[in-house]
Amino acid sequence: QFKAVNDAAGHAAGDELLKQINSILIGMFRERDTLARIGGDEFALLQENCPLERAQVIAQAVVRNIREHRFVWQGRSYQIGVSIGLVPITAETKDAAQLLAQADMACYTAKELGRNRVHVYQAADKESIPRHTQILGAAGLRDALEHDLFQLHYQAIVALTGEQPLRVVRYEALLRVAQPFKEKRRGELVLPAAFLPAAERYGLMAAIDRWVIRSACRDYARGIGQTGAMLAINLSASALGDEGLPDFIDGQLVEHSLPSERVCFEIAEAVAVQNLRPALALISALKRQGCRLALDDFGSGLSSLHYLKTLPIDYLKIDGSFVQAMCDSPPDAALVAAINQMGHALGIETVAVYAGSQATVDRLCELGVDYAQGYYFGKPEPWAGAS
Repeated sequence: QFKAVNDAAGHAAGDELLKQINSILIGMFRERDTLARIGGDEFALLQENCPLERAQVIAQAVVRNIREHRFVWQGRSYQIGVSIGLVPITAETKDAAQLLAQADMACYTAKELGRNRVHVYQAADKESIPRHTQILGAAGLRDALEHDLFQLHYQAIVALTGEQPLRVVRYEALLRVAQPFKEKRRGELVLPAAFLPAAERYGLMAAIDRWVIRSACRDYARGIGQTGAMLAINLSASALGDEGLPDFIDGQLVEHSLPSERVCFEIAEAVAVQNLRPALALISALKRQGCRLALDDFGSGLSSLHYLKTLPIDYLKIDGSFVQAMCDSPPDAALVAAINQMGHALGIETVAVYAGSQATVDRLCELGVDYAQGYYFGKPEPWAGAS
């Protein structure tokens, strides 16, 4: 129902609903209990010294109170529901990531059984999770790290202007993971959208960020550096809170003889804007080391431009949805042109992503966009193929 409220009434209504649900929950729990919002419409509660039977009674009361709550926004009333997964903490419990994964499975089962239910986790619950989502679990992600199931594929970023147009200037490292489940799908590649949200949620993103940085620097030493092209590496939201990351990056650059000016780190616009202070701290630290910085998906969630004067970035990567549609949509073409002009006015070079056709590339050249990336120039491939 949260999504229905968000879609029908807007984000302001969704935010107000979350505040009201939070107030209901706070009023039902003990002061020593730990309540946290862990996702868009997801909350987690840690109750110490609470028998399972008591936890079930409390959970049923939560379901009842939320179902009885009527959310009203601009004269319209919404009925809200909730599904709850309970996980007892036992001697076999490994860590918080395992608990969250089991709670996810229990909650999924509660929804499958008809919603507005409480379900206690059972080992069989994992069988109810769709096969294609199994990689999303904490255990699957840890296995991917431990058994080297992650892979880097590289996609070229090509210059559209300058003395040597259409030359490759950077290779962007893009993360993939090999599907470890089910014989018929084993080895099939899973794209980041299917597993990065879970990695963020279970606190595994910092380890994945470092794996990507280490592996990309290694690939640079093994061949990318010989092409004369730079290396582009994406950083997640978790990187903004990793105080030791600049030192780790510096160590990897030294170990693999990678000059700092030959690497560009990319941070999504939405991540930077929502975490402006830590984003500024990290970007400034990397700039002091001599690295380049790019703001990715620019325009996808644009709400304010004042931060562009604050963040010392080198490149704006224009959101691909505008680029894909620009040949058939004058408004999208106008947005690409406006972002390009604004970037240049601020001394920032521009990159258009999702360039998939000759017509798109020609239009980007006419607009004076500096670089392009997309299937027209090649799909992401392991380094041997990309090179």
